Amino acid sequence: MNTFNTNYRRLKALGIYDEAAVGCRRSVSGGFIDLVVERLPHLDTTVTNHPGQVYSMAHYFEQNGDLCSDPEMTFIVYPELEKAEALTFQQAIPPLYQEVYPSEGLANITYKRQLNTFLKTWLNTLRQQGHGREWHE
Repeated sequence: MNTFNTNYRRLKALGIYDEAAVGCRRSVSGGFIDLVVERLPHLDTTVTNHPGQVYSMAHYFEQNGDLCSDPEMTFIVYPELEKAEALTFQQAIPPLYQEVYPSEGLANITYKRQLNTFLKTWLNTLRQQGHGREWHE
């Protein structure tokens, strides 16, 4: 099993990827920052040249009245292949933005490897923190 399959299985086990979910929802885990997941259907077929389902996942904190993501990732799920792939990573402080597919179908291989490894680790951390058990619309 490769990283893409592992990420798919972890997203599904946490309920982050849910075929029936639409819109935005939060995973609440006592003592930890809520996890916000949003379905982005307008990006489903525009990023990788393969049809899938795109999501955003983020923790948010407030600073000087503004909400800041720390971090936010977008990823695409290919249900029929049982794979998931990181697309973007960003954080507010310090400002950082990384994109796996800067041009349609053309991948930045370094970001692809790094962001999918980060996603795999983050999903494991979310499980350890108890995320995925309690969801709110």
